[in-house]
Amino acid sequence: MLRPLVLVSALALAAVAAPAQARTTCHLTFQMSGWSVFYKTSQGTGEITCDNGQRMAVKVSAKGGGLTVGKSSIHGRGEFTEVRGIDELLGSYATAEAHAGVEKSSKAQVMTKGEVSLSLAGTGKGWDLGVAFGAFHIEPR
Repeated sequence: MLRPLVLVSALALAAVAAPAQARTTCHLTFQMSGWSVFYKTSQGTGEITCDNGQRMAVKVSAKGGGLTVGKSSIHGRGEFTEVRGIDELLGSYATAEAHAGVEKSSKAQVMTKGEVSLSLAGTGKGWDLGVAFGAFHIEPR
């Protein structure tokens, strides 16, 4: 009778003593270019760096549709919510945006993928006008 109680107590103590998995903050730097006429598409490259030392070269792309027209190139930076590891950042994020710019433009956007959020900000060249919905994709390069 004492043996099961000791085993349960040992397992409970081990669970309490085990450290929670550390979380890290990661950032994305990227450059991309694209066009839109009702359908919007752009693609480019970037790099994710995390406070825990993880790094990954990535391909980024955005696709969607709406009432939009334009052509632009953008250089930007993004900040993710805290994650357990860099692999959690890969995949597709839901987007919605309003944009306008002539010659020089800037953009800010927040998007989500499950529990992970990404806020982007960037500046670039081109012209664009519209409202669009779609997805922002991040994959390893």
